[in-house]
Amino acid sequence: MVVIHGKANRKPTGGRYTNAQTKRLHQKGSHATHTRIGDMHVKTVPTKGGGQKTKLYSADKINILNPKTKKFEVAEIQTAAENPADRHFVRHNIITKGAILNTSKGKAKVTNRPGQEGVVNAVLVE
Repeated sequence: MVVIHGKANRKPTGGRYTNAQTKRLHQKGSHATHTRIGDMHVKTVPTKGGGQKTKLYSADKINILNPKTKKFEVAEIQTAAENPADRHFVRHNIITKGAILNTSKGKAKVTNRPGQEGVVNAVLVE
């Protein structure tokens, strides 16, 4: 089903608004990607204005910045340690910005939005 980002159908009192217009193409959106830990799965989708967005559905590798050496390293993702966006995301191993992941190099905090950028970047946490 299509997600529409438009005005609410109900008033604050609970009454219904009468629609003056129908759904329009520019109001169309999509569901959240919910990037998971697993084999790499990426899709490219067209965006408004002719651009493209790379959606990351699952990932097994992560780009980690080591703040001491200022170098990037590629590491394996093991599990999600904590996630401030939703505590249940940890149980399902969902990766969002701000999530702390257990990796082969240690704990890392995600610094980008993997569901919209197609890659997972993080900073090593001591």
